[in-house]
Amino acid sequence: MRYVLGIDGGGSKTVCVLMDDSGQVLGRGEAGGSNYQSIGIEATFKSIELAIEAAANEARKIIKTITIESICLGLAGVGRASDIEVVKNLVVKLQNSKNLPVNWALQPENIVICNDAFIALVGGIGHDVGIVVAVGTGSIIFGRNQQGNTKQVGGWGYILGDEGSAYKIAVAGMNAALKSYDGREIATTLVDAFKEYLNLENVEDLIEVIYRRQWGVKQIAALAPIVDVAAASGDEVANNIIDDAVKELVKATSTVIDAIFSANSVLEVVTTGSVWRGRCKIHERFVASLVNKFPNVNVIFSRYEPAYGAGLLALQTTQN
Repeated sequence: MRYVLGIDGGGSKTVCVLMDDSGQVLGRGEAGGSNYQSIGIEATFKSIELAIEAAANEARKIIKTITIESICLGLAGVGRASDIEVVKNLVVKLQNSKNLPVNWALQPENIVICNDAFIALVGGIGHDVGIVVAVGTGSIIFGRNQQGNTKQVGGWGYILGDEGSAYKIAVAGMNAALKSYDGREIATTLVDAFKEYLNLENVEDLIEVIYRRQWGVKQIAALAPIVDVAAASGDEVANNIIDDAVKELVKATSTVIDAIFSANSVLEVVTTGSVWRGRCKIHERFVASLVNKFPNVNVIFSRYEPAYGAGLLALQTTQN
Protein backbone atom coordinates (compact mmCIF):
# COMPACT_ATOMS: atom_id res chain seq x y z
CA MET A 1 0.00 0.00 0.00
CA ARG A 2 1.26 3.45 -0.97
CA TYR A 3 0.73 6.49 1.25
CA VAL A 4 0.81 10.14 0.25
CA LEU A 5 0.38 13.52 1.88
CA GLY A 6 -1.75 16.38 0.60
CA ILE A 7 -1.18 19.77 2.22
CA ASP A 8 -3.29 22.90 1.91
CA GLY A 9 -1.39 25.84 3.34
CA GLY A 10 -3.36 29.06 3.65
CA GLY A 11 -2.92 32.33 5.46
CA SER A 12 -4.93 31.29 8.51
CA LYS A 13 -4.60 27.50 8.70
CA THR A 14 -2.82 24.47 7.30
CA VAL A 15 -4.61 21.19 6.56
CA CYS A 16 -2.88 17.89 5.88
CA VAL A 17 -4.52 14.66 4.71
CA LEU A 18 -2.76 11.30 4.66
CA MET A 19 -4.19 9.05 1.95
CA ASP A 20 -3.65 5.54 0.63
CA ASP A 21 -3.43 4.70 -3.06
CA SER A 22 -7.17 4.10 -3.29
CA GLY A 23 -7.81 7.73 -2.37
CA GLN A 24 -9.07 6.94 1.12
CA VAL A 25 -8.18 9.51 3.80
CA LEU A 26 -6.63 7.71 6.77
CA GLY A 27 -5.67 10.78 8.78
CA ARG A 28 -6.28 14.51 8.83
CA GLY A 29 -4.51 17.24 10.78
CA GLU A 30 -4.76 21.01 11.14
CA ALA A 31 -2.35 23.69 12.33
CA GLY A 32 -1.77 27.42 11.96
CA GLY A 33 -1.18 29.36 8.75
CA SER A 34 1.61 28.59 6.29
CA ASN A 35 1.92 31.52 3.90
CA TYR A 36 5.66 32.00 4.20
CA GLN A 37 5.47 35.36 2.46
CA SER A 38 3.66 36.79 5.48
CA ILE A 39 4.80 34.68 8.46
CA GLY A 40 8.26 33.52 7.41
CA ILE A 41 9.67 30.14 6.50
CA GLU A 42 10.29 28.91 10.07
CA ALA A 43 6.69 29.50 11.17
CA THR A 44 5.51 27.94 7.91
CA PHE A 45 7.64 24.86 8.50
CA LYS A 46 6.27 24.47 12.03
CA SER A 47 2.65 24.68 10.87
CA ILE A 48 3.18 22.08 8.15
CA GLU A 49 5.11 19.81 10.51
CA LEU A 50 2.32 19.98 13.12
CA ALA A 51 -0.38 19.29 10.53
CA ILE A 52 1.52 16.26 9.19
CA GLU A 53 2.12 15.00 12.73
CA ALA A 54 -1.58 15.22 13.58
CA ALA A 55 -2.62 13.44 10.37
CA ALA A 56 -0.02 10.70 10.85
CA ASN A 57 -0.98 10.09 14.48
CA GLU A 58 -4.60 9.65 13.43
CA ALA A 59 -3.60 7.27 10.62
CA ARG A 60 -1.46 5.20 13.01
CA LYS A 61 -4.64 4.10 14.78
CA ILE A 62 -5.29 2.06 11.64
CA ILE A 63 -1.80 1.31 10.28
CA LYS A 64 1.41 0.99 12.26
CA THR A 65 4.08 1.75 9.66
CA ILE A 66 3.60 4.68 7.31
CA THR A 67 6.00 5.25 4.43
CA ILE A 68 5.29 8.42 2.47
CA GLU A 69 6.00 7.99 -1.24
CA SER A 70 4.63 11.31 -2.50
CA ILE A 71 3.71 14.75 -1.20
CA CYS A 72 1.87 17.72 -2.67
CA LEU A 73 2.04 21.12 -1.03
CA GLY A 74 -0.46 23.70 -2.28
CA LEU A 75 0.56 26.87 -0.51
CA ALA A 76 -0.69 30.44 -0.57
CA GLY A 77 1.88 32.85 -1.93
CA VAL A 78 3.74 30.23 -3.97
CA GLY A 79 3.85 31.10 -7.65
CA ARG A 80 7.38 31.94 -8.75
CA ALA A 81 10.38 29.68 -9.33
CA SER A 82 12.12 31.17 -6.29
CA ASP A 83 9.12 30.24 -4.12
CA ILE A 84 9.30 26.64 -5.27
CA GLU A 85 12.98 26.44 -4.34
CA VAL A 86 12.16 27.70 -0.85
CA VAL A 87 9.48 25.03 -0.40
CA LYS A 88 11.76 22.29 -1.78
CA ASN A 89 14.20 23.09 1.01
CA LEU A 90 11.33 22.94 3.46
CA VAL A 91 10.46 19.42 2.24
CA VAL A 92 14.05 18.34 2.86
CA LYS A 93 13.77 19.71 6.38
CA LEU A 94 10.52 17.79 6.92
CA GLN A 95 12.25 14.54 5.95
CA ASN A 96 14.87 15.21 8.61
CA SER A 97 12.34 16.05 11.33
CA LYS A 98 12.44 13.86 14.44
CA ASN A 99 8.87 14.80 15.33
CA LEU A 100 7.11 13.04 12.46
CA PRO A 101 6.04 9.40 12.97
CA VAL A 102 6.50 8.48 9.30
CA ASN A 103 9.16 7.03 7.04
CA TRP A 104 10.06 8.82 3.85
CA ALA A 105 10.62 7.36 0.37
CA LEU A 106 10.33 10.51 -1.73
CA GLN A 107 11.85 10.91 -5.16
CA PRO A 108 12.13 14.36 -6.82
CA GLU A 109 9.35 13.47 -9.27
CA ASN A 110 7.03 12.66 -6.36
CA ILE A 111 7.22 16.14 -4.82
CA VAL A 112 4.54 18.51 -6.13
CA ILE A 113 4.67 22.19 -5.16
CA CYS A 114 1.97 24.54 -6.42
CA ASN A 115 -0.27 27.40 -5.36
CA ASP A 116 -3.41 26.86 -3.34
CA ALA A 117 -5.69 27.74 -6.27
CA PHE A 118 -4.64 24.60 -8.15
CA ILE A 119 -5.42 22.25 -5.27
CA ALA A 120 -8.74 24.07 -4.73
CA LEU A 121 -9.56 23.29 -8.36
CA VAL A 122 -8.61 19.62 -8.08
CA GLY A 123 -10.31 19.17 -4.73
CA GLY A 124 -13.39 21.10 -5.80
CA ILE A 125 -13.99 19.15 -8.98
CA GLY A 126 -12.23 15.86 -8.21
CA HIS A 127 -9.80 16.10 -11.14
CA ASP A 128 -7.47 18.65 -12.69
CA VAL A 129 -9.49 20.07 -15.61
CA GLY A 130 -11.83 23.00 -15.11
CA ILE A 131 -11.95 26.36 -13.38
CA VAL A 132 -12.03 27.41 -9.74
CA VAL A 133 -13.49 30.76 -8.72
CA ALA A 134 -12.24 31.30 -5.17
CA VAL A 135 -13.83 34.31 -3.50
CA GLY A 136 -13.34 34.96 0.19
CA THR A 137 -11.34 37.74 1.81
CA GLY A 138 -9.59 38.01 -1.56
CA SER A 139 -10.34 36.56 -4.99
CA ILE A 140 -8.57 34.45 -7.60
CA ILE A 141 -9.74 32.55 -10.67
CA PHE A 142 -7.66 29.65 -11.96
CA GLY A 143 -8.21 27.19 -14.79
CA ARG A 144 -6.51 24.20 -16.40
CA ASN A 145 -7.47 22.49 -19.64
CA GLN A 146 -6.97 18.91 -20.87
CA GLN A 147 -3.68 19.84 -22.54
CA GLY A 148 -2.28 21.03 -19.22
CA ASN A 149 -2.40 24.71 -20.12
CA THR A 150 -3.26 26.97 -17.19
CA LYS A 151 -4.54 30.51 -16.78
CA GLN A 152 -4.81 32.61 -13.63
CA VAL A 153 -6.78 35.83 -13.34
CA GLY A 154 -6.59 37.96 -10.22
CA GLY A 155 -4.86 37.03 -7.01
CA TRP A 156 -3.14 40.42 -6.92
CA GLY A 157 -4.09 41.29 -3.35
CA TYR A 158 -6.40 43.86 -1.82
CA ILE A 159 -4.59 46.94 -3.18
CA LEU A 160 -3.93 45.77 -6.74
CA GLY A 161 -6.87 43.43 -7.27
CA ASP A 162 -9.28 41.12 -5.40
CA GLU A 163 -12.30 42.30 -7.40
CA GLY A 164 -15.53 40.72 -6.18
CA SER A 165 -13.99 39.77 -2.85
CA ALA A 166 -15.40 40.30 0.63
CA TYR A 167 -12.83 43.05 1.18
CA LYS A 168 -13.86 44.97 -1.93
CA ILE A 169 -17.56 44.50 -1.17
CA ALA A 170 -17.06 45.82 2.38
CA VAL A 171 -15.06 48.85 1.22
CA ALA A 172 -17.65 49.62 -1.48
CA GLY A 173 -20.38 49.39 1.16
CA MET A 174 -18.69 51.83 3.51
CA ASN A 175 -17.91 54.16 0.63
CA ALA A 176 -21.55 54.12 -0.48
CA ALA A 177 -22.78 54.75 3.08
CA LEU A 178 -20.54 57.80 3.44
CA LYS A 179 -21.53 59.15 0.03
CA SER A 180 -25.18 58.77 1.00
CA TYR A 181 -24.51 60.52 4.30
CA ASP A 182 -22.83 63.37 2.37
CA GLY A 183 -25.80 63.64 0.03
CA ARG A 184 -23.73 62.66 -3.00
CA GLU A 185 -25.66 59.41 -3.55
CA ILE A 186 -29.19 58.14 -2.96
CA ALA A 187 -30.30 57.07 0.48
CA THR A 188 -29.26 53.61 1.62
CA THR A 189 -29.92 51.45 4.66
CA LEU A 190 -26.17 50.82 4.78
CA VAL A 191 -25.74 54.00 6.84
CA ASP A 192 -27.77 52.64 9.75
CA ALA A 193 -26.54 49.09 9.18
CA PHE A 194 -22.88 50.04 9.70
CA LYS A 195 -23.78 52.23 12.70
CA GLU A 196 -25.71 49.41 14.36
CA TYR A 197 -23.19 46.65 13.63
CA LEU A 198 -20.20 48.69 14.82
CA ASN A 199 -22.09 50.41 17.64
CA LEU A 200 -21.37 53.89 16.28
CA GLU A 201 -23.12 57.06 17.37
CA ASN A 202 -22.58 58.55 13.93
CA VAL A 203 -21.51 57.06 10.61
CA GLU A 204 -18.64 59.58 10.66
CA ASP A 205 -17.11 57.38 13.37
CA LEU A 206 -16.12 54.92 10.64
CA ILE A 207 -12.99 57.06 10.39
CA GLU A 208 -12.01 56.08 13.92
CA VAL A 209 -12.77 52.41 13.33
CA ILE A 210 -10.94 52.00 10.03
CA TYR A 211 -8.01 54.42 10.40
CA ARG A 212 -7.27 54.94 14.07
CA ARG A 213 -7.81 51.32 15.08
CA GLN A 214 -5.66 50.32 12.09
CA TRP A 215 -7.99 47.60 10.95
CA GLY A 216 -6.45 45.01 8.66
CA VAL A 217 -7.77 43.35 5.52
CA LYS A 218 -9.50 40.46 7.28
CA GLN A 219 -11.26 42.75 9.77
CA ILE A 220 -12.55 44.96 6.98
CA ALA A 221 -13.56 41.97 4.84
CA ALA A 222 -15.61 40.68 7.78
CA LEU A 223 -17.95 43.66 7.21
CA ALA A 224 -19.07 42.31 3.81
CA PRO A 225 -22.11 40.50 5.30
CA ILE A 226 -23.55 43.94 6.17
CA VAL A 227 -23.77 44.69 2.45
CA ASP A 228 -25.04 41.18 1.75
CA VAL A 229 -27.91 41.48 4.26
CA ALA A 230 -28.84 44.95 2.98
CA ALA A 231 -28.94 43.62 -0.59
CA ALA A 232 -31.06 40.65 0.45
CA SER A 233 -33.47 43.12 2.09
CA GLY A 234 -33.85 45.00 -1.20
CA ASP A 235 -31.54 47.97 -0.71
CA GLU A 236 -30.79 49.38 -4.18
CA VAL A 237 -27.31 50.63 -3.38
CA ALA A 238 -26.25 47.35 -1.78
CA ASN A 239 -27.63 45.39 -4.72
CA ASN A 240 -25.65 47.55 -7.13
CA ILE A 241 -22.49 46.69 -5.18
CA ILE A 242 -23.27 42.98 -5.39
CA ASP A 243 -24.07 43.27 -9.10
CA ASP A 244 -20.71 45.00 -9.68
CA ALA A 245 -18.95 42.17 -7.84
CA VAL A 246 -20.75 39.59 -9.99
CA LYS A 247 -19.77 41.44 -13.18
CA GLU A 248 -16.11 41.41 -12.16
CA LEU A 249 -16.17 37.70 -11.31
CA VAL A 250 -17.97 36.78 -14.52
CA LYS A 251 -15.49 38.86 -16.53
CA ALA A 252 -12.54 37.18 -14.83
CA THR A 253 -13.99 33.70 -15.35
CA SER A 254 -14.79 34.51 -18.98
CA THR A 255 -11.19 35.58 -19.47
CA VAL A 256 -9.97 32.16 -18.29
CA ILE A 257 -12.46 30.37 -20.55
CA ASP A 258 -11.44 32.45 -23.57
CA ALA A 259 -7.75 31.87 -22.86
CA ILE A 260 -7.60 28.08 -22.53
CA PHE A 261 -10.99 26.65 -23.50
CA SER A 262 -13.24 27.00 -26.52
CA ALA A 263 -16.46 29.01 -26.23
CA ASN A 264 -18.59 25.86 -26.50
CA SER A 265 -16.50 23.74 -24.12
CA VAL A 266 -18.35 21.51 -21.70
CA LEU A 267 -16.61 22.16 -18.40
CA GLU A 268 -17.16 22.55 -14.69
CA VAL A 269 -16.56 25.74 -12.75
CA VAL A 270 -16.22 25.21 -9.01
CA THR A 271 -17.03 28.07 -6.67
CA THR A 272 -15.40 28.21 -3.26
CA GLY A 273 -15.07 30.82 -0.52
CA SER A 274 -17.17 32.68 2.03
CA VAL A 275 -18.69 35.24 -0.37
CA TRP A 276 -20.75 32.57 -2.13
CA ARG A 277 -22.62 31.75 1.08
CA GLY A 278 -24.32 35.15 1.21
CA ARG A 279 -28.06 35.69 1.59
CA CYS A 280 -28.41 38.00 -1.42
CA LYS A 281 -28.15 35.13 -3.93
CA ILE A 282 -24.81 36.26 -5.29
CA HIS A 283 -24.10 32.68 -6.34
CA GLU A 284 -27.33 32.46 -8.31
CA ARG A 285 -26.59 35.80 -9.97
CA PHE A 286 -23.12 34.65 -10.94
CA VAL A 287 -24.38 31.34 -12.33
CA ALA A 288 -27.15 32.98 -14.37
CA SER A 289 -24.80 35.53 -15.90
CA LEU A 290 -21.99 33.06 -16.67
CA VAL A 291 -24.27 30.39 -18.14
CA ASN A 292 -25.93 33.04 -20.29
CA LYS A 293 -22.52 33.60 -21.92
CA PHE A 294 -21.35 29.97 -21.84
CA PRO A 295 -24.37 27.59 -21.90
CA ASN A 296 -22.23 24.44 -21.59
CA VAL A 297 -20.65 25.49 -18.31
CA ASN A 298 -21.77 23.69 -15.15
CA VAL A 299 -21.20 25.72 -11.96
CA ILE A 300 -20.82 23.64 -8.80
CA PHE A 301 -19.81 23.94 -5.17
CA SER A 302 -16.70 22.05 -4.03
CA ARG A 303 -16.96 18.28 -3.92
CA TYR A 304 -13.89 17.88 -1.71
CA GLU A 305 -11.61 20.15 0.30
CA PRO A 306 -8.39 21.56 -1.19
CA ALA A 307 -6.16 19.30 0.93
CA TYR A 308 -7.84 16.30 -0.68
CA GLY A 309 -7.09 17.87 -4.06
CA ALA A 310 -3.44 18.05 -3.02
CA GLY A 311 -3.61 14.39 -2.08
CA LEU A 312 -4.99 13.49 -5.51
CA LEU A 313 -2.15 15.39 -7.19
CA ALA A 314 0.34 13.52 -5.01
CA LEU A 315 -1.26 10.21 -6.01
CA GLN A 316 -0.93 11.07 -9.69
CA THR A 317 2.85 11.08 -9.37
CA THR A 318 2.86 7.50 -8.06
CA GLN A 319 0.79 6.25 -10.98
CA ASN A 320 2.95 7.63 -13.81
